[in-house]
Amino acid sequence: MRTAPFDTLDGFRHLMRSLPEPDAAATEAAQERNGQLTKPPGALGRLEELAIWYAGWRGNARPTIARPQVIVFAGNHGVCAQGVSAFPAEVTEQMVANFEAGGAAINQLAKAFGATMDVHALDLDRPTADFSQGAAMSEDEVVTALATGWTAVNDETDLLVTGEMGIGNTTSAAAIAFALFGGAAEDWVGRGTGVDDDGLANKARVLRAALAANPEAKQDGIEVLRCVGGREVAAMAGAMARARVEGIPVILDGFICSAAGACLAAINPAALDHVVAGHVSAEAAHGALLGKLGKEPLLSLGMRLGEGSGAALAIGVLKGALATHSGMSTFAEAGVSDG
Repeated sequence: MRTAPFDTLDGFRHLMRSLPEPDAAATEAAQERNGQLTKPPGALGRLEELAIWYAGWRGNARPTIARPQVIVFAGNHGVCAQGVSAFPAEVTEQMVANFEAGGAAINQLAKAFGATMDVHALDLDRPTADFSQGAAMSEDEVVTALATGWTAVNDETDLLVTGEMGIGNTTSAAAIAFALFGGAAEDWVGRGTGVDDDGLANKARVLRAALAANPEAKQDGIEVLRCVGGREVAAMAGAMARARVEGIPVILDGFICSAAGACLAAINPAALDHVVAGHVSAEAAHGALLGKLGKEPLLSLGMRLGEGSGAALAIGVLKGALATHSGMSTFAEAGVSDG
């Protein structure tokens, strides 16, 4: 497992501004193969696009998915002191124990689609600072979280899903979106763990207070992550960045995961070219956030659990895309007339 090639936020910024591109030759060869398969042109819809996209990032015109990895990062948020969640912060640690025991939804979905699953709890006994009062994290704390995500990705991984657990983190994600994309605070808040209408209004109040307390959050994706993010959010960003450098395709999960990705896209608009949106969640602003990122979700099933669950389910879609692309016969191989 590699160490992270950065030890400052400026080092991470520099890394994100010079990123590898997909393999042009593999992309072209995958497009040619797709045109020769025993089907009418375009008959498999987005599965064809997904297969070609995946082939380019893996540098293989006829790839398969053999080693998908799901990583769940957990962190606690000081902003919970503002009453933004229907559940207490202790639930984060309790759910980490459930993940480690194999009892959560994400455990079952990872197993169903042949993915390894790892859990990383980031200083649960030391929540981030209340970002309605000031910055959530210091530079060292963000660097440490980014590096945790970076090193959590297995060297042999060929498809990555990042998930999260953190009471209060829908408020963090909403604050990130509010800082990066503007609008009204009410546009970005959702019910999260199940807050009522008064809870929604409180979350919007907290977002306004957060930006007033952290005007530098609007500077770039790193500053917004430091000011109103969380350790698990930063770790997801670090894992996605590592995947980009290694040419590992990523399936994006829900609102919090998408907010982590948005921080990378704010540094470099091409930072998420290796990422596809697994689903659109029922969290109110997720669809709008995906729209800002230019990502069309693969699934829409009303899920809002987090944990990486929607993205893990979408592993099956991507496996299907690769199975047809790489396993089908061409017209010539099958002896079928192509017209």
